Amino acid sequence: MKMAVYYGCRHCGQTIGVVFENATEADLGFHELNEMEKDELLTYYENGDIHVKAICEDCYTALSDNPQLYSYPYFIH
Repeated sequence: MKMAVYYGCRHCGQTIGVVFENATEADLGFHELNEMEKDELLTYYENGDIHVKAICEDCYTALSDNPQLYSYPYFIH
């Protein structure tokens, strides 16, 4: 079974994308994260899957236009 890397928005929960290829942390850029960032953004599952908290385009635009939204852990757009 291949592992999958699921990217989802950390703000709205929308699925951004899924990668089904065997890739290393370096291939995906995870080696650039420090341990605290990895703990916050990456969830590893026993089957090898990884869930990555990212940001979707809609939330990025909302945060760019309304920086005060950064103070909320979740917002609806």
